[in-house]
Amino acid sequence: MSIYKSYSKDEIDHLFSNYLVNSWSYSKLGQFSRNEKAFEMIHIYGHRSKQSATTVAGQAYHFALDRYFNAKQRGDQFDVADLEMLAFEYIEEVQPYLWKIQKTTPSIEDCKQKAYKTVVALIRNFFSELHVYEEEIAEVLEVEVFCDEFLTINGVDIPLPCKAKIDLKVKLKDGRIVIIDHKSKNAFSDEEALKLSIGVQAITYVKCSESNDGEIVDEVWFIENKYSQNKDKSSQLRPFKLAMTPDVRRLYEALIYESLKRMLEAVSDPDYVYLINDSDTLQDKAEIYDFWAKTMIAEVEDFNVHPDKKDLVAKRLRKIRDSSLASINPKVIKQFKENASSFIHYDLSNKNMTPSQKIEHILRSFGLIVSVEHIFDGFSSNTYLLRVSAGVTVNSVQGRRLDIANALDVSNVRISKDLVMHEGKAYLSIEFSKAREKDLIFCPGDLIERKIPIGKDNFGNTIIWNLNNHSTPHALVCGGTGSGKSVSIRSTIEYALQGAASEVIILDPKFEFIKYKNHAKVKVYNDILEIEDAMADAVKRMQECVKNGMHWDVLIIFDEFADAVDQARKGKQLIQKELQEIGTYVNGSAKMGLVTVGELKSLEENLKMILQKGRSVGMRVMAATQRASVKVISGDAKVNLPVQICFRVQKEADSRVVLDEAGAESLGGCGDGLIKSPEYRDTVRFQAYYCA
Repeated sequence: MSIYKSYSKDEIDHLFSNYLVNSWSYSKLGQFSRNEKAFEMIHIYGHRSKQSATTVAGQAYHFALDRYFNAKQRGDQFDVADLEMLAFEYIEEVQPYLWKIQKTTPSIEDCKQKAYKTVVALIRNFFSELHVYEEEIAEVLEVEVFCDEFLTINGVDIPLPCKAKIDLKVKLKDGRIVIIDHKSKNAFSDEEALKLSIGVQAITYVKCSESNDGEIVDEVWFIENKYSQNKDKSSQLRPFKLAMTPDVRRLYEALIYESLKRMLEAVSDPDYVYLINDSDTLQDKAEIYDFWAKTMIAEVEDFNVHPDKKDLVAKRLRKIRDSSLASINPKVIKQFKENASSFIHYDLSNKNMTPSQKIEHILRSFGLIVSVEHIFDGFSSNTYLLRVSAGVTVNSVQGRRLDIANALDVSNVRISKDLVMHEGKAYLSIEFSKAREKDLIFCPGDLIERKIPIGKDNFGNTIIWNLNNHSTPHALVCGGTGSGKSVSIRSTIEYALQGAASEVIILDPKFEFIKYKNHAKVKVYNDILEIEDAMADAVKRMQECVKNGMHWDVLIIFDEFADAVDQARKGKQLIQKELQEIGTYVNGSAKMGLVTVGELKSLEENLKMILQKGRSVGMRVMAATQRASVKVISGDAKVNLPVQICFRVQKEADSRVVLDEAGAESLGGCGDGLIKSPEYRDTVRFQAYYCA
């Protein structure tokens, strides 16, 4: 056993402080051996290279197979359609700026289409030749195992842990334990070359697995799936099986140790010079040289360096910059960087262009002539107003949303459905998130009458919820953790207490607004039974107001209403019974029993009644939830909640549930929101107030 397995956390932290990386793996080792500069760029400076359509398809294939064998382990069965849907979902989740635009795939949509086509071929090959996997398998032991283990290689304890993802571990019918690795290929690997390269990968998996659970591995299988169809109709799946005998283990441990020793020496030396391999066909040469130039003029904050390594890398950068600037003029370095970038076709993220120029350039590459006329700097996003030339349809620009995002190197952009009027002219609006540099602080002076300020848009306009407008009586608020939902609700409460409402009732099952417990104008209910009773009392008072023509100026804040409805009493729990005389015993004494005397309305029914009838007597409701589900936010619910506010949610589907359109999935969090209201012609992006 490796001596490092016995180290305490403090000892491990001290050990890691001597290295520029915190772990090694087969892929890191291969990258270092093939191209040291690419290793430095990706694994030390945290650069994430863009991925080709076939690479994404291979990842989606792995994802789908993991789910297939997980289901098999549970005794369930997935068919072709199930796996294809899983793979499609994986592809859809890939952020636009991560796709690698190439000549054969010049747009994001082209990349996706190629990825879909490739993964369909892989999955159908898998099912048509399933016997390659399952003929000998008796039991699926583990699926998608992530290992992080200190290992002993070639008799030497390695001071950094090895990370490995093992696709599949099975027991064969003859009792042997086998690790299986799925591989997607455009062409089968040369068998002689496989014997060498696969053995090094195999020993890494075996050592990690055995260190993880102590179970001896007998064989490693690499099953290649060739997505390009064979003209001779031969097998599309080819397994390469490697028996892990003692001699095989010794051979590949010796081979891996040589490369590993060199890599460890490099990452333990802050002054090590990583060499560029110009013959490396797997790495974009322009990307490498662009990175090399960047290290000479940039600060550590300009890279995605691991937080624990920032001090080491910062010192390294200072030495590189000092030595390079002493011999090379900074203007020459910048010019070289521009020249390197010019070789990266169809990729504007590395160009020295403004966002406006990138938007115009990427659209013109598709024959769409536009010009950016106005730029508005917001809190969490920027807005660009585009003048669309005659002959260019607005729909064609909207259809290039992901290509614009790719050019800007952002996860997504939002393009307005309607044209935006500014200074008497119509423009198409494009918005995208940015790192927020300032907060919109709660300001009591922004309240005018009963128009509760929700936030400000990028044009500086105050976005309101007008409690006097009978078209906007109730509001729905949705947003995931960290989206800013609770802080926004708090600002609404504060504006209500400034005079927008005479009374505030807070139904707070998560105890987030407990500080208002002692406020004279506020009643706070936390326990679910208290919430049910409070709603029942509110319905009773509402009915009295309706009957007597009275007005009740109250704002009800119902936080996490979906969870509360789930926890509330239902069905038989709502039946009311009393102990009453139901007969007489022979001796003349009264016979007592429980008799049904009525049935309470559920919390959901009472909420619905208030939403439907409360507006007429002055009641206003803000209902909030984290769950963007059609079961929670049904069509009926949205009819009764005409003001719909959505902060960041996880998926595009969640945004469509709340707003009937995409966009909230790409928001920046921390109060970056969208509002749909009868007060506004289009969905409006805004920054919510920060209220401590």
